[in-house]
Amino acid sequence: MGKYTSFLGKKLPVAALVAVLLGCGNIADAAARDNFYWLGQINKATAVINTEEHLLTPEQGQRFARGIEAVLEQGEKPNGARPNLVITFEPLLIKAAGPEITKLHAGRSSQDMLTTVSLAMQREQLLELARELNAMQRSLVALAEKNQSTILPNYTNGVAAQPNSLAHYLLAYNDAFSRDMQRLQAYYGRINRSPMGACVLNGTGWPLNRDKMAQLLGFDGIAYNTYDAGQVFPQEAPLEMGGIASSIAIHIGGFIEEIMQQYAQPRPWILLREGNGNTYVSSAMPQKRNPGILNRARTDCSTLLGMAVEGTFRAHNIPAGMADGRLRGTDKLTKQTISVVKQFNRILNALEVKPERALEELNLDWTCSQEIADVLMRKYEVPFRTGHHFASEIVTYARTNNVTPATFTYEEASRIYAKLAAEDGSLPQSLPLTAAEFRSCLDPVAIVHNRAVKGGPQPQELQLMLGMAQKTLAKQEQWQAKAKSRVDEAEATLNKRFKELL
Repeated sequence: MGKYTSFLGKKLPVAALVAVLLGCGNIADAAARDNFYWLGQINKATAVINTEEHLLTPEQGQRFARGIEAVLEQGEKPNGARPNLVITFEPLLIKAAGPEITKLHAGRSSQDMLTTVSLAMQREQLLELARELNAMQRSLVALAEKNQSTILPNYTNGVAAQPNSLAHYLLAYNDAFSRDMQRLQAYYGRINRSPMGACVLNGTGWPLNRDKMAQLLGFDGIAYNTYDAGQVFPQEAPLEMGGIASSIAIHIGGFIEEIMQQYAQPRPWILLREGNGNTYVSSAMPQKRNPGILNRARTDCSTLLGMAVEGTFRAHNIPAGMADGRLRGTDKLTKQTISVVKQFNRILNALEVKPERALEELNLDWTCSQEIADVLMRKYEVPFRTGHHFASEIVTYARTNNVTPATFTYEEASRIYAKLAAEDGSLPQSLPLTAAEFRSCLDPVAIVHNRAVKGGPQPQELQLMLGMAQKTLAKQEQWQAKAKSRVDEAEATLNKRFKELL
C-alpha cells in the first residue's frame, strides 16, 4: 500500500485511513481530544503493553480492555461522564471491570499521567500553531512577491529615514516569523518526550515499559530522568511557550502599529480593504472607516503578552513539583497565540497597497539625502562626514523654504556646497556631482535599485531572498506534516493493537 490512499473520494494518509476504519478517527477529525480522551489512550496503551510484557495475563488484558472500552463509549454519549482527573476516571474503570483493573495503575501516578496528558494536548496545539504560522507566512511572502517594485519610506526613531522596497520590509518580518518557527520546533522536541512511568518522583518497582509507552502515545522518546520528567520540566515548559508567544505577539503588534500610523494620514499608502468586517463606519463621523481588525488583533497581542508572563510568576520561588507552575496555562496561552496568528493572516490578505502614493510621500520629504553623502564619498572621495554635513545643510535650507526634493535645484545645491568648500580648503571648490548625478541621488527608486550589499532591497537580492523564503517555508511545512504524521500513525497503531487485545 502506498503512502496515500483513497477513502470516499478523499486522498488520505494510510495511517489516517486505518484510524477511520478502526473507528478512532484521525487527529484532525476528533471531536473532543480532552483530558478524558488522553487518559483513555494512556489506559489503552498500558493494557496493551502490560499484556505484551506478561505483566497481565491474556485474560486480564482482554477483560481490562473491555472495561476501558466501556468507559470510553459511555463518555462519547450525550451527557456521558468525561472525568478529567485520574482519581475520578478510575472509579468508572472499577465499575466497568471490577477492582482488579486497578492493577493497570501500578507504576503510574496522577502526576506522570496528567503531565503526559498536558504534553500530548500541547503537542497538538503546537502542530496547529505551526500550520497557522506557515499559512500566515505564505500570505506574507505572496504579498512581498507582489510588491517588489513598491518603494516606500521606512522609519527609525519614528521618523522617515530611507526609501525601501515594501517586499524587503515584508521579507524581514517573514524572517522573524521563521525564527519563531525555529523556537516552536525546538520546544516541540523538548515536550515530545513521554513522562509515563516516572510515577511521582523516582519511578516504582513495577517494570512498566516506558519506551513502548512513549512509542504508542506518539512521543519521540522518554523524559529520561524521572524527577525531571514530573517535577522540573513541567514548571519550565510554560516559560518556554511564553517566550514563543511573546515573540510572535511582539512581531505582529509592531507590524500592526506601522499600518495603524497610516490611518493618521489623509491619504494612506497602506490600508485595509473596506467591508467584510475589516473596517466599520463611525456612528457619529460618516467619513471614518475604523480599522476594526487591526484594533482587535493589537488588543489580543497585548492580552497574549500578559498571559505569557503568567507562567514565570507561577513558577517563581516555589520548589520543583509544586502545582502552581506545572504546565498550567499553556493550553489557553497556545490557543490565544493561534488566534492571534489567524487574525494577522486575515489582515495580510485584507491589505491594499498604493505604490504611487508611497512614492509621492517619499518625494515630499528628504529620505534620500544620505545618498548625496554616499555618492560624494564613493565617486569623489569627499569624506562621509563632510558630505553628510553638506546634505544636512541642503535639508535645513529646503525645509526652511518649503522646498521638496523634486523642486530643489542643482544651482542651489552648488551654492550651498561652494559656501562649505570656502570654509574647508581641502575640498574641491565646486560641487563634484553633475546635475544628473545630483538628481539621481534624490530618486528613491534609483537608490533602492543601486544598493550593493547582500540582503539589500535591490531586485537581484529580492529575488534571492524570495527564493530562500520559499525554501524555508517548504521545510517548515514538511516538518509540520511529518511531525503530525508520526503522531497520527502512532495513534492508529495503538488503536489497532487495542482492538486486537479486545
